[in-house]
Amino acid sequence: MTSQMSVEADTSGGDAPWRDRALSPEERADALIPRMTLDEKIAQLFGVWVGADASGGGVAPLQSEMKDAAPWDEVIRHGLGQLTRPFGTAPIDPAAGARSLAVSQAQIAAASRFGIPAQVHEECLTGFATWGATAYPAPLAWGAAFDPELVAEMAERIGRSMRSVGVHQGLAPVLDVTRDYRWGRTEETIGEDPYLVGLVGAAYVRGLEKSGIVATLKHFSGYSASRGGRNLAPVAVGRRELADVLLPPFEAALRLGGARSVMNSYAEIDGVPVAADEDLLTRLLREDWEFTGTLVSDYFSVRFLETLHGVADGAAEAAGLALKAGIDVELPTVDTFGAPLVDAVRAGTVDEALIDRALRRVLVQKAELGLLDPDWQPLPPDVDAVNLDRDEDREIALRLARESVTVLRNDDGLLPLRPGLRVALVGPVADDPMAMLGCYSFPAHVSAHAGHGLGLEIPSLREALAEFVPDLAHEPGCTVDGPETDGFAAAVAAAASHDVCVLAVGDRAGLFGRGTSGEGCDAADLTLPGVQAQLVQAIVATGTPVVLVLLAGRPYALGPEVDGVAGIVYAFFAGQRGGQAVAEVLTGAVEPSGRLPVSVPRDAGGLPATYLAPILGRRSEVSSVDPTPAYPFGHGLSYTTFAWTDAAVLGTDVTAVSAHGAGAEAESVGRRADWPVDGEVEVRIRVANTGSRPGTEVVQLYLHDPVAQTTRPVVRLLGFTRVPLEPGEQAEVTFAVPADLASFTGVRGTRIVEPGAVELRFGRSSGHDAAVLPLRLTGPVREVGHHRHLMSRVRIESAGALSHTTKEAAG
Repeated sequence: MTSQMSVEADTSGGDAPWRDRALSPEERADALIPRMTLDEKIAQLFGVWVGADASGGGVAPLQSEMKDAAPWDEVIRHGLGQLTRPFGTAPIDPAAGARSLAVSQAQIAAASRFGIPAQVHEECLTGFATWGATAYPAPLAWGAAFDPELVAEMAERIGRSMRSVGVHQGLAPVLDVTRDYRWGRTEETIGEDPYLVGLVGAAYVRGLEKSGIVATLKHFSGYSASRGGRNLAPVAVGRRELADVLLPPFEAALRLGGARSVMNSYAEIDGVPVAADEDLLTRLLREDWEFTGTLVSDYFSVRFLETLHGVADGAAEAAGLALKAGIDVELPTVDTFGAPLVDAVRAGTVDEALIDRALRRVLVQKAELGLLDPDWQPLPPDVDAVNLDRDEDREIALRLARESVTVLRNDDGLLPLRPGLRVALVGPVADDPMAMLGCYSFPAHVSAHAGHGLGLEIPSLREALAEFVPDLAHEPGCTVDGPETDGFAAAVAAAASHDVCVLAVGDRAGLFGRGTSGEGCDAADLTLPGVQAQLVQAIVATGTPVVLVLLAGRPYALGPEVDGVAGIVYAFFAGQRGGQAVAEVLTGAVEPSGRLPVSVPRDAGGLPATYLAPILGRRSEVSSVDPTPAYPFGHGLSYTTFAWTDAAVLGTDVTAVSAHGAGAEAESVGRRADWPVDGEVEVRIRVANTGSRPGTEVVQLYLHDPVAQTTRPVVRLLGFTRVPLEPGEQAEVTFAVPADLASFTGVRGTRIVEPGAVELRFGRSSGHDAAVLPLRLTGPVREVGHHRHLMSRVRIESAGALSHTTKEAAG
């Protein structure tokens, strides 16, 4: 093995300047580029996907035209930029995979005149996407937890597992802001609010980068705003929606997280495919935002400029457009950046300076990762001790799942379920471990649908709930998406003969039609898949108290069919320990603290509609369609009660007006605290646990801007924090809010802070104001740019019986 993995020194010797760690990564790259031939340069700008099924069985539709790979020795003859998913393509033992990867890396380095190994990337959205690695909750569950620091912990654990087997780059997080819940990839998003997505996404990036893995932001940008919620459909958004809703999470993840890579989206925005959009990928991302990392193509998106978008006449033109726009690396495998690009440069139709620009970014990143170091070793240390599903990993997965489970309704205090109740568990996802997993988990993405099994211990809800409820009866009733109703009778009988029925409905994650949620699994409307809505109606008709549990990847419409349901609990693909988390919440072993990262609609139609709507986007007398959700963004219940009091603007005598009167009453008061357009305001509220159980309240702060030069959302999130409290305990929560957070894109297309009357609203959700504080932004109209403040600061002062503690948090 040692002889196979020996790496020959480059032709200039081990003391070559690009090997010198005393030089900066930029200096090392600049020393190497002039010595490289055109073939060697371009070889650093593409990946190779070994083991992928070129017939289409292992890749997505429209990606099945992937060319058969040339012989390995020919592929690596001039070096290689990236290796694509050596662990994520098929089930493989991690230690064996690491050794196999090390052999490939040694061969790549030895074949190159300069001894440069490949950068290795993998998917990692819900954990390292490989056989036997911990499957964490999906991103919608991260959003529901409203806990960026826990997400950062999770991401660091994911990164460590990837580094332990020789991976350098992770294709996560997804920072697309949900705009239409019918989109199959809604489950991959963190939510419908850019502030929440930005802070949680930045936390994920911090954790991944802390572990040494290059985080890759995707999909930049516009992908989630497709017409009709259809995957890869055209996007028609205005510049304000792009600037104020879709782009801010990427800014946050770059500035607050330190991401070193970005992936373009497949979208075409107003007729311009992002992969060829120089304004977005270079002028905005590189020049305005000062991003210096690598920009990698989403899989096959360069070739799609020819085959899907029709803006390129052949592979060479597609490669030239992408390079000029700013894409540095073509993924997943060599195609347009191979022979077509080499020929185009030699023919003079593509400027070699574009090659050098992309190459410099690639080599700088490889230097940062240690891949140009003279003592680089292809085999990670302690490879035989690799464990990708440790106790600590599963514990973080469980903590995040617990925090994400959200109770939406609890009529008559049915929850938590009392001991001694006879419980029937009904529904198609009640005994299915896959109901806990998102489409980018390895089982859903690769192993389960290919017949290899889960590779992990993933208790179903039935298995987990049976630990708490003796003699638990179970009937599936129906399948997730089939038309058959022959199981209804047994399910109805089970419900009717028990004290309470837990009815579990929802999704099966998959890819391109293999599921009801996931990439390429878009929905025509938001009715529960298959005959599940009819099953709900049949169970409710029994008269037995029903707790509806949704294990899903998107919010489904909860309209008249759930009117008779006593309790509703939502879990967005809560990961391999999700069944335990849901069972613990149902039985009261864990207090619920999740809050909705997306609104839950009342009607399956009338879309798209998220909470970020101006006045005319809400219910009005000029339309017969009422888009008011059944449960708004930020909503969630606890098993205890909380009192919110003493809201005030610090440093002034301005206190809250009635929450019920909101804007009109604030105007009538006439007293507003000054908030300089270039300053900061501090607002405070006291939260007390007035119940008999411990609980965690999620304090949310919203901005209401009643008059502006462009229409504004009625409210939008500016801050949040989790506040755990024992019975009788209270805390003061203070938000320091920069005026920059009140900025928006004005009529001239620039981002401004505009003077005028505004309100800061403490809310239990976007639809429930606990306190309204009237303020006035003072000063001249102020333009702000990329270096503006991006978040509020939060201070929690908790006064207990024996101590007084202060905790600082980013909110």
